[in-house]
Amino acid sequence: MKALVAGGGIGGISAALCLARAGWDVAVYEQAPSFEEIGAGIQLSPNCTRVLHHLGLEEALRARASLPEGTQFRQWRSGRVISEQPLGRQMLDRYGFPYYHIHRGDLLRILVDAALQQPNISLNTSCRVIGCEQDAAEARLITGNGAVPGDVVVGADGIRSAVRATLWGEAAPVFTGNVAWRALVPADRLAPGRIRPMSTAWWGPGRHFVHYYVRGGALVNCVCVVEKTGWEVESWTEAGELAELKADFTGWHADIQALIDNMDTHTLFKWALHDRPPMPSWGQGRVTLLGDACHPTLPFMAQGAAMAIEDGAVLAACLQGSEDITTALTRYESLRKPRTAGVQLGSRRNARVFHLSGLPAWLRNRAAAKAGGKTMHQLFRYDALNAANEGLP
Repeated sequence: MKALVAGGGIGGISAALCLARAGWDVAVYEQAPSFEEIGAGIQLSPNCTRVLHHLGLEEALRARASLPEGTQFRQWRSGRVISEQPLGRQMLDRYGFPYYHIHRGDLLRILVDAALQQPNISLNTSCRVIGCEQDAAEARLITGNGAVPGDVVVGADGIRSAVRATLWGEAAPVFTGNVAWRALVPADRLAPGRIRPMSTAWWGPGRHFVHYYVRGGALVNCVCVVEKTGWEVESWTEAGELAELKADFTGWHADIQALIDNMDTHTLFKWALHDRPPMPSWGQGRVTLLGDACHPTLPFMAQGAAMAIEDGAVLAACLQGSEDITTALTRYESLRKPRTAGVQLGSRRNARVFHLSGLPAWLRNRAAAKAGGKTMHQLFRYDALNAANEGLP
């Protein structure tokens, strides 16, 4: 049995590894000339590191990732800690798997290296996916080089998925009113101890700022989100201006100013955050979707990549040993839709909550201090490897 995966990002390659482990032959088609992940840091919580360790990637992850001590939320001007949750050892003790911070490029390299070692995975670059087609006997991925036959097509080709458009028609994603900045800061430019080894989110009126270490502590990854209108460029490669970013965070705490002042300006980019509502259906027949192609997720719960990695594990489990592909794909969709929709909607809600001001912000801070990390328990405990066996969304 052969699966055709459109898209060679984190979701597409992790799905290919899961499918190959389940006994499938897999061909991945990526439009870029090489497998490269645009972006900087990414957070990997236990619900997805469970899958990555299952794929045999623990050693490679530990060599390239950072292990944060915890996560905290701080007040934008005073720096007061609103709430804090330990990560590190507690994640291992409670869930059995770690919480990593890693550079996106490092994660993709780990996944691609693993795929290159699998004889039943072929990786194809410079192959732009145009769409797909199918009949009762097979599914075909349509690329710029022609039609490729297989048994299943998996659209892991992002928020502007060509596979999705073929199934459900063109529909532009919606601008959320938020513009995100990303940049890297060489750690050796900062005073020792200034930035703790944690995931830290600073909440302020109409904006927030997140930072954490990657590359084993050599770099600090920064993601800054500001409510803006009039600029809606959806590109991860649009260069940003340091002066504009600095103006956006005028008056913020000295730690934020130190990070901005020491950013590597060659890594400073900005992009407009777009969104889609949860889809009522993902696939048709022998074709299904995965990751941002079916549930693009705003970065306010740090779960976008995690959901795509979970998708691949559940998809492979549903297809393993199944003689009825359509039924297996329908089951995959029914298992994943409630969870991914919940994360999509939770991330939307956080986009509002993070940016409150005045009395609503004061009430939010009190609630966050009381909740601690309890709100993430259901998210982190999810076992994608057994979800198909247990029938749990």
